[in-house]
Amino acid sequence: MTTDTMITEVVLPGVVEPHGLQLHRRAMPVPTRGQALVEVEATGISYAEQQMRRDRYPGQPKFPFVPGYDLVGRVRAVGPDGDESIVGTRVAAVTKTGGWATHALVDIDVLTPVPADLDPAAAETVVVNGVTAWQMLQGANLRAGQTILVHGANGGVGTVLVQLGRHLGLRVIGTATARHHAALRELGVEPLDYRDPGMAARVRELSPGGVDAVFDPVAGPGVRTSYGLLAPGGKLVVYGNAGALGSAQSVVWVFVKLLTRLYTWNALPNGHRAGFYNFWAGQLTRRAAFRRRLRTDLGIVLDLLRQGVIVPQIAARYPLSEVTAALVFAETRSRPGKVVLEP
Repeated sequence: MTTDTMITEVVLPGVVEPHGLQLHRRAMPVPTRGQALVEVEATGISYAEQQMRRDRYPGQPKFPFVPGYDLVGRVRAVGPDGDESIVGTRVAAVTKTGGWATHALVDIDVLTPVPADLDPAAAETVVVNGVTAWQMLQGANLRAGQTILVHGANGGVGTVLVQLGRHLGLRVIGTATARHHAALRELGVEPLDYRDPGMAARVRELSPGGVDAVFDPVAGPGVRTSYGLLAPGGKLVVYGNAGALGSAQSVVWVFVKLLTRLYTWNALPNGHRAGFYNFWAGQLTRRAAFRRRLRTDLGIVLDLLRQGVIVPQIAARYPLSEVTAALVFAETRSRPGKVVLEP
């Protein structure tokens, strides 16, 4: 076979260190009805893949599989009776897996057009991260002038979340290690060191009446502190379970304990609300509506990126062939933003 009829993809064979990732070559896949073949221009490394390689991500496929939560690329072919007019256009999609490849088969009804003048890597930073941040802020029902606390403000979701928050007129306090504080100040964030034992006291100094919302991707022991920092009527939004990564307990059990705690707090007569944001809520029971909302929200975020409201935070760019180095770098969290693979 010629190069034009082969693709390269990254395979996660099992629970391995980053050097255990494998580059495979196989025949170019052919789209079936309702599918498009997308030539991948950019895909990202998120916390989900870091959990998947440890078999710690809820609902991940059985090994072996191709990781890659989202992608940006050009449509190269469509399946039978597909809309040929989209061939050659740039699109974005949330895939959950399969993005770490030179080409990927994607359902046509999840494809969102990407403005032609956007850098694919820049667009990649706001696909799953931007939708997550936008939907959480919309769900929190906040008003201009209110104050939010964003944990992990230097991360892929965090850097988009704080920018969207500032765009909506919110005051943003963000936690990160001290080396990221200068970059966060440039985004309009009031940074705090999450490792500071007095961090909670500093939040109370900055916002004596409490904060109107806390966005917490860790869901570890500190979630109780997050809840205690809420103002009357405040909302705690947990959107990850990074705290389970180093736990010896079952990830499902850790998640069940978290949900039990959140639901118990909601029964308290203090006006606070606590919940877990699930990106995939409605995917199984309301698939068509879920996908319409996903395309709509991603379109909004991409337009905000095009307008310059969101400044893309690219921690680093790597070719697909250097995926091991890319994953190692991403897991150091030494630069704010998202690590992007460019097949």
